[in-house]
Amino acid sequence: MKLLIYSHFFAPSVGGVETIVSSLADGLGELNDEQGRREFEVTVATQTAAGAEGDKGRAFRVVRQPRTAELRRLIRECDLLHVAGPAILPMGLACLARKPFVVEHHGYQAICPNGLLVHQPDGKVCPGHFQARHYGECVRCERAAGGGRSGLITLMLTAIRHWLVRRAKANIAVSHHVDARVALPHSKVIYHGIDAPVPADEVAPARRICFAYVGRFVPEKGIEVLLEAAASLRGQRDDFTIKLIGDGSEREELQAVIAHHNLRDVVAITGFLTGSALDDALRDVIVVMPSLWEETAGLSAMEQMMRGRLVIASRVGGLAEIVGEAGMTFEMGNSKALAHCMLQALNQPSLIESYGRQARLRAGELFQKSRMIAEHASLYRQLAG
Repeated sequence: MKLLIYSHFFAPSVGGVETIVSSLADGLGELNDEQGRREFEVTVATQTAAGAEGDKGRAFRVVRQPRTAELRRLIRECDLLHVAGPAILPMGLACLARKPFVVEHHGYQAICPNGLLVHQPDGKVCPGHFQARHYGECVRCERAAGGGRSGLITLMLTAIRHWLVRRAKANIAVSHHVDARVALPHSKVIYHGIDAPVPADEVAPARRICFAYVGRFVPEKGIEVLLEAAASLRGQRDDFTIKLIGDGSEREELQAVIAHHNLRDVVAITGFLTGSALDDALRDVIVVMPSLWEETAGLSAMEQMMRGRLVIASRVGGLAEIVGEAGMTFEMGNSKALAHCMLQALNQPSLIESYGRQARLRAGELFQKSRMIAEHASLYRQLAG
């Protein structure tokens, strides 16, 4: 089967979608049929330019920055198109060519102009104004974020995107929460898959417990909530540290918050880390995900759970679904509730180990790469007839 995967962003760009698309393409490209022949001939089309390492050694072909004519040809030649996120151009070309396509929803772009379901300017979770046809509210929200005519234009693009995804042969949701939120026809839930179960590292008990955030420094991630919790906890304990792994537009603001709460000796910002450097940074930490938006899944949580580590997360969206009962959760945006969870971990180190075991079991059952590949392959076979 000739499978074309379109992902606007792809390696060497760093992000959850890029990671999952690469893993999916690799896994499908290595599948063989009963006769031992390669079952899927996978091509990834992306608007991301190549990095210094190029694309050698992959189990699939990568076509970078294709023009519209080349993308149209790729779609005509494939048996099935997989769109990672509801990009208008490939979906529209597939409709014109009468090619079957599936859309995997890593965000809320099909039902929200800003793709996050975050209402502006108050920054609260949107109740679903677009789906309720409160279009004036969507325009005001977008104008509050971007200004000018962007609100109306973005609303029109969202309407086109929503019309197209309803014509997909299947809409893949990355969590049951996303499935319920987007409420699209022909939907199926397929959780993300991690490359392989990572053996739990033998870590010597640390004198000071380290809590870590991993990801982009943007408002919806709620990093300031973690810093406020740390400031609150500082009045009771001094045997912990905070590690912020990542970077982004909010870095200067976060540094100001750190200075305001006198946390310079407690908080360290590492910048973006990958590979062995990231593994080393996460070796002995408790990951905290204080999101202020409805995370669709939470790849960082899955990875840490697969390591057999405790995750403390906002009780919201797909993130709460992923963590389940195998980690600690707290009310979104409530720094005091987060500080209480952190204090529990400090006071009862046995909880860290207990939750870690539960997390590893849950991750092994739900988030393995082999399961993700098998479920996608089964869906493709069904759609291709």
